Amino acid sequence: MIRSWRRCCLALVLVGMLFGCARQSQSDGEIVFWTMQLQPKFIPYFTALIDRFEQENPGTKVRWVDIPWSAMESKILTAVSAGTAPDVVNLNPVFASQLASRGALLDLSRAVTPEQRDRYLPNIWQASSLQGQAFGLPWYLTTRITIFNRNLMQQAGLQKPPATYAELASAAKQIRDRTGKYAFFVTFVPEDSGEVLESMVQMGVKLVDDQGKAAFNTPEGIAAFRYWVDLYQQGLLPQESLTQGHRRAVELYQSGEIALLQTGPEFLNAIATNAPAIAAVSAPAPQLTGETGKRNVAVMNVVVPQDASDREIGLKFALYVTDSANQLAFAKEANVLPSTTASLRDYRQQLRDRADISSTLAQARSISAAQMDQAQVLVPAAAEMKELQRLIYENLQAAMLQRKTVEQAVADAAAAWNQSR
Repeated sequence: MIRSWRRCCLALVLVGMLFGCARQSQSDGEIVFWTMQLQPKFIPYFTALIDRFEQENPGTKVRWVDIPWSAMESKILTAVSAGTAPDVVNLNPVFASQLASRGALLDLSRAVTPEQRDRYLPNIWQASSLQGQAFGLPWYLTTRITIFNRNLMQQAGLQKPPATYAELASAAKQIRDRTGKYAFFVTFVPEDSGEVLESMVQMGVKLVDDQGKAAFNTPEGIAAFRYWVDLYQQGLLPQESLTQGHRRAVELYQSGEIALLQTGPEFLNAIATNAPAIAAVSAPAPQLTGETGKRNVAVMNVVVPQDASDREIGLKFALYVTDSANQLAFAKEANVLPSTTASLRDYRQQLRDRADISSTLAQARSISAAQMDQAQVLVPAAAEMKELQRLIYENLQAAMLQRKTVEQAVADAAAAWNQSR
């Protein structure tokens, strides 16, 4: 037993020495950069970007590791817990907020200068903040637009697609009455899209207060619940809205069964491939909103872990990846939106200058970029927001199925949320 104990101790010492050497070799001029599902498509882009950075910073090497989307959350949580975190990581605010709440990410409120912070769009900078501390640098963005079927709109006697949820309710009845089709599909499956939760914010509902308690048991919250309950009970939403996810919206639009689809501009390419006849009668319009005028945007960011082997060079590389020139280049490469003021301005100008601006896809991209003035992350960047979505969706379903009144559904969702805090 004594010999076994000694061998165990020796093994632990050797592991510790090897671990220390590994961390030392990693910090000896090399930083590790993790991205989320960007290979193989963007290998040429990142190879060139890393080469330029290494040339501008002699003695520095960047090792790029690409992680599948489905594996990133578990891998980064494991790496941080084990003390083996990479130096720079591409995440989104929800993933990153889990780490920030544990103090595992560099506080960028202190680490970057005011001049560096002011490069980024103010609303987007706030998306990677938690309790007043910034935990991520904004990188690329996507924002929904509305794609609509011109034929169905004409058959319903509508000259233009609805711009607000109030207009949508009226259009939904007209489309259903005159064509037998539905205006659109939105899911109330708790684990799926947060579009309904976002729509409530657009309608003027505050989800939680500064203490994290429910703030939606108000006249505005009741009106938002009633809006969706009424649409369903009037037969203006497909019944499978309660059981199927956002993918069903895509299927219904491509089969010509709904008139409107909220999605990204690039989905027009998928429609052209999967449903050419529908693509031929499709056109883009701005994202639906409420009386607030707010538009949703999804953010990808870049973070620096607190225990990175070289936080200084890691932050320098993160700022390099997200500077205006590199953001503009990546936005064009990936057909996404950049998040600095200068790069968004240049991106819009280049869209206006393009010769194919009359194409449907070019119009969709222009609409998407133009929306950024009103765009923000509508639901706070916190993992527990999924639990809030579950409580709201389940109570909405109960009201839709007449198991609860609208008022009771709102009160029950708020009470359950507060009890879980």
